[in-house]
Parts: sequence; structure tokens; C-alpha cells
Amino acid sequence: MNLQKNKLRILLVISMMFSLNTFAQEVFPDGTPIPDWFRQNKTTDINKLGKRYRITDYNLINDSTVIQTKMIQAVIDKAQANGGGVVVIPKGTFLSGSLFFKQGTHLYLEEGAKLKGSDDITNFPLVPTRMEGQSLKYFAALVNADGLDGFTISGKGTIDGNGLKYWKAFWLRREFNPKCTNMDEMRPRLVYISNSKNVQLSGVKLINSPFWTSHFYKCEYVKLLDLHIFSPKDPVKAPSTDAVDIDACKNFLIKNCYMSVNDDAVALKGGKGPLADEDENNGGNANVIIEDCTYGFCHGALTFGSESIYNHNIILRRINIQHAERLLWLKMRGDTPQTYEYVLVEDIKGSNIENFIYIRPWTQFFDLKGEKNLRTSYGRNITMRNIKLDCSTFFNVGLPSDGDQSNAFKYTLSDFKFENLDIKAKDAKIDTSLIKNFKLNNVVVNGKKLF
Repeated sequence: MNLQKNKLRILLVISMMFSLNTFAQEVFPDGTPIPDWFRQNKTTDINKLGKRYRITDYNLINDSTVIQTKMIQAVIDKAQANGGGVVVIPKGTFLSGSLFFKQGTHLYLEEGAKLKGSDDITNFPLVPTRMEGQSLKYFAALVNADGLDGFTISGKGTIDGNGLKYWKAFWLRREFNPKCTNMDEMRPRLVYISNSKNVQLSGVKLINSPFWTSHFYKCEYVKLLDLHIFSPKDPVKAPSTDAVDIDACKNFLIKNCYMSVNDDAVALKGGKGPLADEDENNGGNANVIIEDCTYGFCHGALTFGSESIYNHNIILRRINIQHAERLLWLKMRGDTPQTYEYVLVEDIKGSNIENFIYIRPWTQFFDLKGEKNLRTSYGRNITMRNIKLDCSTFFNVGLPSDGDQSNAFKYTLSDFKFENLDIKAKDAKIDTSLIKNFKLNNVVVNGKKLF
């Protein structure tokens, strides 16, 4: 009898624990449940993706000096024509210009394999694409995928952008013309995926990109798992080599990745200009989670902008940062309507950080495009909690002032929460008047509890 009672008690406890776990399901910052899709993170199994097309079986050679774009593309096209399959890059170095993957095809790089981009821009055709919040003709990336369902890049090999020549040319041009834009010096991206869904990149190294490293436009259900993304900050700085640019996407996971680049690690894009929110080519980002990642050097660990109109339900959590200029960066443009809301930054550890939070007007390439009125922007419902790090400046937040290029530009910051912070900072000042409904709880700076 007692044994039966004990069994019933155990079953009751298990049932209660299950109920509590269900009740305590993780939620996004706006309170909506986080779908289980974000927790299902299996490594890509190429055995389930069809026939393998090993490029060296199709007359390609291991030679880092010979451009083999047409031959690699022929293998991709053959795989697609035969119903799909996996294009395999074996151990060795294979030099190429732009490659275009088709529905049902995938890219796999074996350990020791390197797909290396040409340092001659003529190997990257001009195509309709997306750059810096604009839909226009620009150079295709090294790896391109458009309109695909289920596309994957996987393996233990490397996609190398071979960017040194491009970087040197950029800085020389900037020295000659300080007003030149990022796109004026002709450079390809490393990976560009657009209008696609159920995309997964896992395991590979993405290094030395001439321009943005990976760019995703109007995609949904994207997972980046266990990637190593790198570009140098010295001896030659790799300009505008953002690790991940998320441009008008929804349901996006970045997990267990290493990112160290000479620009922003993760940047949220979507459009720019006074009428950006009326352009069907633009869009917002929603339901983005960056978790369990390690950062080396970067300008911003999580950056909103500079071409961004709407971001909702963005989470950065369980991150170790070794060197960054900014942990959270909100770029506020006077020529673009922006709303950044429901943002959570939590469980962060780091050192050698310049700014804990950085919110300032962004006026580079300011352009109202003939409109008379400046736009109003908003940053709201932003929580930063459970963070321990060393930084130079704790609270680098400022509103536009007279004399700024933006002049009458206004943005409103509201409903921020800082909680359980243990910060060491050379500049520990905080101005709570700049944010409406600013809640602080257990905020310790330099060993002194401020709130």
C-alpha cells in the first residue's frame, strides 16, 4: 500500500514539474512564446540531402592560382538538373568568383577544404541585389542563394574571401576621397542569401571577407550554428566586414558561433531614407536570438542600424565578449523612421569593452531625399540584465543637440530596465533623465551600488 502511495506521489511530482515547465515556457521580450524551432539544433546531415557531387570528380584541380568558377558552377547546375544534391569541396584550395546555388543543391566543405574568392572584382558580376538598405545592382557575393527552401552550407572547411587586396584599395580610396561610401570601392560579400527559408549554415569558417561576411535578406527560419567568422583589425583593417547582417528577416537563430570582425558582429538592417517604411523592398526584423556565442574584436556586439527601420523581439544572451567597442548600439538616423523595441540583453560576461550601451545620432551619409521634415524614431522596452563586464564607459547615451546635422531630429527612449549589473567602468556616470520610465535594480558600478 505504501509503495503504491509513493508511486502516486512520484507521478504527481513529475506531472507538476511537467506542468510548471510548460507554464514557464520561454518567451520573447513582448511575452509571446519562443517556438520550439529555436531549440531544435541538429548538425546538418548531408546523408539526407541526396547525391554527393565531389568537384574533383568533374575535372577541377586543387590549385589556389587558377580561377575555376565556371567548372564549379557546372557541378552545381548538374546537381540541380539531376534533382538536387550536395556539392562537395574536398581538401585543398579552389579559387572562384561568384557561385549561384539552385533549389535542392547544398554546399559541403570537407575538413581542410578551402573555397577561396578571387581578388579580381571582374569575377563577380553585377546583379540585382541588396546593399546598405537599398535594392540595386551591385556585385554578387562569392556564395549566392536566392529563393531557396532548405539550403545548407556545412562541414569543417573554410570559405575564404581573400580580402587583403580589396581592403588596401578601400583605405587608399578613402585617403584620396574621405567622402567615398562603402560601396564606392568595388567589393563582393562572402555569402548572400535572399528570399529563402529553412536555411542552415553550420560548422564552417567564414573568413577574410572583402565586404559584409554574411548577409541575409527577406529570409525566414535561418540557423547559424557553430560558425567561426573572422576578419582582421590589423595590420590591415578589414573595413565593413560585418559578421552577420540580418535584413528584413524573421525567426533567426545564431548559436555557438565565434565572431571577430573589423565592424559589427551582428547588425540589424532593413532600409533607410525618409520613406523607407513605405518601400516594399524594405522590412523589419522579428524574433531574432543570438546565444551561447563568443566574441573577439568587433565594433558592436549587437547593432541596430545604420540602415534599419523596425526591429521587434531581439535577444542577445549567454555571451562571452573579449573585446568590443560597444555591447549594445542603437544608431538613430534623422532621415529614417525607426522603431527598436522589445530587446533583451542578458547573461553577458566580458572585458575590454569600450561602451556598455551606446545610443547616439547617426548622421553618416545623411539624406532626406528632398523631403522637408526630419523623422522621429523610438527605442523602447529594452532590458539589460545579469551582466558582468569591464568597460571604459558605462552609459554613453545622448540626444541630438543644436548644431548637429540632424538639428531638429527627435528620438524617444522609453521603458528601459537595467537589472543585476556588475560593471567596472572608468566613466561610471549615468543620466536617468534621458530615458522615460527607466527602471534600475541592483546596479553595481565599481563596487558601489547605484540603484
